[in-house]
Amino acid sequence: MKLVNDFKDFLTDTVNLNQTRITRLEERVEAIKSFLRDSDWEPTISTFIGQGSWAHDTIIRPVDGGEFDADLLVRVRPVDGWSAAQYVKDLGRVFLESGRYADKTVVYDFCVTITYADDCKIDVAPLVMDREYQGTLEVCDKRNDKFDESQPIEYTRWMREKNGYSGSNSFRKATRLIKYIRDIKKRFSCQSILLTTLIGHRIEWFDKDSEAFADTPTALQTIMGRLDDWLQARPDKPEVANPSLPAENFADLWNDTQYANFRNFVNKYRKWIDDAMAAETRSDSIEKWRKVFGDDFAKGENVKKAEETASQQTLSLLKEGAAHLATLVDAVIDFGVSILPPAFRTPAHLQRPPWHPAQHVSRNVQVFAEYQSSQTSGRGHPVNSGEALPAQGGLWFDVRVNKFQLVPADCYVRWRITNTGAVAMALKKGRGGFEKPNDGNRRWESLQYRGVHMAEAFVIRRSDDRLVGFSEPFYVVIK
Repeated sequence: MKLVNDFKDFLTDTVNLNQTRITRLEERVEAIKSFLRDSDWEPTISTFIGQGSWAHDTIIRPVDGGEFDADLLVRVRPVDGWSAAQYVKDLGRVFLESGRYADKTVVYDFCVTITYADDCKIDVAPLVMDREYQGTLEVCDKRNDKFDESQPIEYTRWMREKNGYSGSNSFRKATRLIKYIRDIKKRFSCQSILLTTLIGHRIEWFDKDSEAFADTPTALQTIMGRLDDWLQARPDKPEVANPSLPAENFADLWNDTQYANFRNFVNKYRKWIDDAMAAETRSDSIEKWRKVFGDDFAKGENVKKAEETASQQTLSLLKEGAAHLATLVDAVIDFGVSILPPAFRTPAHLQRPPWHPAQHVSRNVQVFAEYQSSQTSGRGHPVNSGEALPAQGGLWFDVRVNKFQLVPADCYVRWRITNTGAVAMALKKGRGGFEKPNDGNRRWESLQYRGVHMAEAFVIRRSDDRLVGFSEPFYVVIK
């Protein structure tokens, strides 16, 4: 069943960025604009351009304590003699020297990121106009010190044109829902610009006023069906051209493993959506839509919950302790780590922290992970907690405090790595103890045993060996 009204409520109450956050974001963007206009940054500012999900009106509410971000391009006239890196570095200097923004600022390759104390961050990037000839727009790559052509205005126009083919903005709403599935399930990696482009290619001018996009659930089914058909016809990673700059291939944001994983999960979710649409009763349809979106869909309804059923099954699978069967991995791959009961975090072989706690112990410690084919293979790609990974290669774990800050020099880090699953436990590789970092505060771990494993970071003060902070578990799901 379509359950159009339930979709409307779900978007309003759960998926869409709420008005309070939107207002706060707009106020912060205006403050940044005023700050830069009044600053000593040398480039002459022409105008400011919104980019990404914010500009496309496909931005969604953060899930599971995550963040939402907005991209703000500062279109400037070229400065004689400036390299690409200089635009980014000097923009960073302006913010870092400001009493208002210094403690919120991190300078990256293409932008300066301002991270606020709540769940909002704003990426500010220079966009140089008319540098080589009239009409060109270029972003600045600090790492490689080069200019890259960009067409953000044309891309936004393309997205708005695509949405115009649908009824009642159903295309835009379906795009938000697919992003929500990505974020809430954490089953696949697909950066928003790549995902949005893939979705955008699934609607054409001849779809205007058609039944395929008449309402939100129908648009969602149409897009996922067409996307799955397109992906299944392409077992190897295809090209996904930037519609406003065809020489740019957005598929470069994937590696082959990520593409294969995305292809598999789109196929799985397409079937779930078809099942939900085909359900003949309201309660059956709600149960099946909850399998797709989680229990916040039609949350006022008292029907059997797919995640609740999966959680009950998970509890039974854990009766053997940490040596759980491979079936648990399949359940986590389908429904996410949210189905794991609290007891999963504390298997019998888990060691307690040996440090006495400080008077205040922070939980504002975050673990990040990057997949690489080997420990020394160079730059890899980021992965999410709970993302399904192959039993090959490994992860570099890193840690930050207060969302983006480095661990202070007066503290050191220890990692607790805990394996579960029948294979690891049979080989007496459950671990659960504390490990030193390999490189700075980073820790390398190879991916070997099928199971659901955990990595946690603990921050200890050097002066008195007191525990001052620790992270939530970062779940590593090995297929």
